[in-house]
Amino acid sequence: MRMYDLILKKRNGGALTEDEIYSIISEYTKGAIPDYQMSALAMAIYFRGMTPEETASLTLAMAHSGDMVDLSPIKGIKVDKHSTGGVADTTTLVLAPMVAACGAPVAKMSGRGLGHTGGTIDKLESIPGMRLELSVEEFIDNVNKCGISIMAQTKNLTPADRKLYGLRDVTATVDSIPLIASSIMSKKIAAGADGIVLDVKVGRGAFMKDIENAEELADLMISIGNSVGKKTVAHITNMDQPLGLAIGNALEIVEAIGVLKGGGSKDLLEVCLVLGADMLKIAGVAKDDGKAKAMLKDALDSGRALQKFKEFIKSRGGDERVVDDVSLLPKAKYIERWIADKDVFIKDLMAMELGLIAMKLGAGREKKEDSIDYSVGIMLGGKVGDLIKKGAPIATIYANDKNRMGWAAREIKKYILLSDEPVERPILIHK
Repeated sequence: MRMYDLILKKRNGGALTEDEIYSIISEYTKGAIPDYQMSALAMAIYFRGMTPEETASLTLAMAHSGDMVDLSPIKGIKVDKHSTGGVADTTTLVLAPMVAACGAPVAKMSGRGLGHTGGTIDKLESIPGMRLELSVEEFIDNVNKCGISIMAQTKNLTPADRKLYGLRDVTATVDSIPLIASSIMSKKIAAGADGIVLDVKVGRGAFMKDIENAEELADLMISIGNSVGKKTVAHITNMDQPLGLAIGNALEIVEAIGVLKGGGSKDLLEVCLVLGADMLKIAGVAKDDGKAKAMLKDALDSGRALQKFKEFIKSRGGDERVVDDVSLLPKAKYIERWIADKDVFIKDLMAMELGLIAMKLGAGREKKEDSIDYSVGIMLGGKVGDLIKKGAPIATIYANDKNRMGWAAREIKKYILLSDEPVERPILIHK
């Protein structure tokens, strides 16, 4: 059947067969289907949707479009974690060493960021010397030796998804639930984990703006994962405000180290404990939530999680001294603090707008080819409901350009709202 006929079929509300979907993905990956036809199909999917069966077929077709990673040489049950993305979402940097310190192997492939801040790989590369472009053999060896490895996704992992995502990004078809689900799950399936824990963000700083759509996305991804034999669970978490206090790459490393030392954002730690508990249960290390969370807290309190992070950094050629001396991380030339002139409560933190300010300072990429400035970003003085005492910073801006600094210092005051009266703390984990 011609691509024209398949576009027409989907445009008219028909369901594509498994064979048709596999043929489309195969031909598109090889370059036989032009971008303009694939764009038309993506838009038809955006408006007409896909059945669960279609979405599962699309997921598997994209997973098999490139390398399928075999993690069987790693001992134990391998559990992956994925966040649908947000602002100040530093979970992997805290969660991975905590889980590994409890005896569950962590073998995670992560991406670079496109948008308001860098991805996990960008954040880790702010540590001097870090090398995260690995062969699969190095990756597996790393996990077997120290229990944890994080690497950049291989170039031939789900090439169909890479092509399609790039197209969706410029054709206003990113926020389609079937396309989001198949994009995420194709990478997770190809990356070889035995189980998957999903953090589905909802709110102003996330793709999913309301609980109903977030639940639909979570249910769909769980169904796909379980249908291919991967134990899959999901949590829906709040992204109306940034998760952590740090927005930026080196700044998020600083915050992760702070949390691993017992400080930092309480919200960030709470999400890590919830996701980590599921990872330990799926990995067979803990039987229930209570035991799992107790193990994770002990890994923090004893310093084993912090030591595991240091061990991981060293194993990848990074300067592990940053764990004890964060001044070794990249530093911005200019720092400006917005100081409270009286005691005030934080009433609102507009997640996406704050993330975009950080991006324009250089912490993220507007285009794939843009470079990241690891040192810049925003450090918040608190979260919604927190009291900021007179003389303390409401927010601190880090920049390497005076003009951008001045702009950011003015702009940030539009998106951090204050109150003289106490403010109720929002729900962090919805479901």
